[in-house]
Amino acid sequence: MAAASISSSPITQVSQHAPVNTSLQPQLLTRLLLDLRGRRFSVDRETIMNLPESVLLCLFPNGLVLSRQSQAFSDGGENEEDDEVYGVDFDPECFAYVLDFFRNASDTFYGTNTSPGLFAAQQHLLDGSPSDFGPSVSQNPLLTKQAIIVLREELEYFAIPPKEGRALTDEHGTANQALLDIKHKCGQNVMDKRNIFTALQRNVHKENNIAEQHLIDMLCMSGFNRDDEWGFRAMEPSRCCISSIALVLLKTGIVHHPPGQNGERPVTIDYNQMATAQKLLLFWRKPARKCWWDGLEVDLAVPGEPPIPVKLWARRVWTLELSLV
Repeated sequence: MAAASISSSPITQVSQHAPVNTSLQPQLLTRLLLDLRGRRFSVDRETIMNLPESVLLCLFPNGLVLSRQSQAFSDGGENEEDDEVYGVDFDPECFAYVLDFFRNASDTFYGTNTSPGLFAAQQHLLDGSPSDFGPSVSQNPLLTKQAIIVLREELEYFAIPPKEGRALTDEHGTANQALLDIKHKCGQNVMDKRNIFTALQRNVHKENNIAEQHLIDMLCMSGFNRDDEWGFRAMEPSRCCISSIALVLLKTGIVHHPPGQNGERPVTIDYNQMATAQKLLLFWRKPARKCWWDGLEVDLAVPGEPPIPVKLWARRVWTLELSLV
């Protein structure tokens, strides 16, 4: 086959010295003003970029352009950058929970103006031999970054009331008040079950799914406890959906001991725990999802009333991710 000439190559046809009009370059915003269902947050760009990928996808499903040319609605003020407000359909309490957790984790690890952080006490670990953490210490970000496990659940539930009950829909498919009440009670029933692993453990026993059991074991070895509850859990407005999120610090095996007689705080490493922690790096910037159905029969009757048995189905979607700040 004859080689293509340089002049006909689609790669070399593009000029390598094309002039750049700097006046058309968008100016990056240093802070964003977000409106989350009526509650406003002023967040700097670095904080936004450090948020988990799965949370960013919920905040900005159509993408985010951190420049003044990005789409926003303005209050009409004089300062164009400060007045750009981005409307976001996301629970403000959940967003505040994530921001507070990440801020506290960063302050504890890196320190503040008045308190040194853990990173200063463990910097000498970077001088370890390459064999300690694999080919190169620089390839192990757990020594220089604070790792946070992010676990989210999007739950959509479906209530199947008794056939002989009063919960019905009209000819247009609109639910009557009795059916709406059942849906609300079912949602509250699911809301009250805040334990993280109960539903997945029930599915393990039902299906004898070894992979799911390994997932639970791995998470509990890496920072979670088996009786942990969701850090945030709330019903979505006007929907039969419940959003939950839990954040925990990854157990890296780096142990900061109490100060000794000379005031120094010795730092040691549990290499077995570090090896387990490094497995979670597979989920760094690569969220993994798991979906399954969960069915239960619940009694929505209050004490003293006849039983109201309802079949309650829930479609659960878990998202697991590791964040480094």
